[in-house]
Amino acid sequence: MKADTADTRNDLAAVFEEHRPVLTGVAYRMLGRVADAEDVVQEAWLRWSAESREDVRTPRAFLVRITTRLAIDRLRHVQSRREAYVGPWLPEPYETDFGAGVPDTAERAVLADSVSLAVLVVLESLSPLERAVFVLREAFGFPYGEIATVLDRAEPAVRQLAGRARRHVEERKPRYEVDPAQQRDLTERFLAAAAGGDLAELLSLLAPGVRLVGDGGGKVRLALRVVEGADKVARFLLGVAKKAVPGTELRLTELNGGPALLTLVDGKPDSAFQLDVADGRIQCVYIMRNPDKLAGISRS
Repeated sequence: MKADTADTRNDLAAVFEEHRPVLTGVAYRMLGRVADAEDVVQEAWLRWSAESREDVRTPRAFLVRITTRLAIDRLRHVQSRREAYVGPWLPEPYETDFGAGVPDTAERAVLADSVSLAVLVVLESLSPLERAVFVLREAFGFPYGEIATVLDRAEPAVRQLAGRARRHVEERKPRYEVDPAQQRDLTERFLAAAAGGDLAELLSLLAPGVRLVGDGGGKVRLALRVVEGADKVARFLLGVAKKAVPGTELRLTELNGGPALLTLVDGKPDSAFQLDVADGRIQCVYIMRNPDKLAGISRS
């Protein structure tokens, strides 16, 4: 009897682990924080392992339904905390490695776009239900009927939510295609110019209307408002570079589906920089310094 119980639990765990990447992907896109996403997925596991599954025909759909509903509840709770957040709020950096499981270039592009900082920032302005529909439909391609089941809504209502969310995102997200090779090249040149204190080179990389958005969460020194304009942004960045402590390590990595610059102090992540690039110029610089949001980034 005990052996049967252990075997059953092992089977449940194997099924859950098979679908964990999708569940984590849904939860992160809903919440914008890795820790919150992991908490939601853990709660989904507890429910999956404890509830009766006699009526479950498709574990993936069942698990996505649990995870999405938990994420909606948590999002409603954390939105009130974000209203009191000190300075601009940015999603927690997410190390992306789609691996061999996503071999198709077009599918990789969709996944990378859906987890990009620019898109996640826009998703913050959606209602929890709109965000859930957008994530399930646009990032993971769920049919409307399946989304309706997940949210316990009529399919016509889900289609209306999807249309409203899609229009909202399209109106507010950057209107340009991202060239990964160009983005990486500009990230490397940006690194060299900032580290070398080269104002002229830095200005040549920045679009005239470039914006700098910094998230320190009130826990480290960083601009509490968005910095706008090439000259102001360039001088701000050079000021940051000059204040770097001795022994600061600079590393190129991939975050949120694109190249990023990570700085480490005494081996610990201190800042993460990511650039929005279009027409050969940097359109936006994101700086994430809130230590709570950098704790999960790999140091290796």
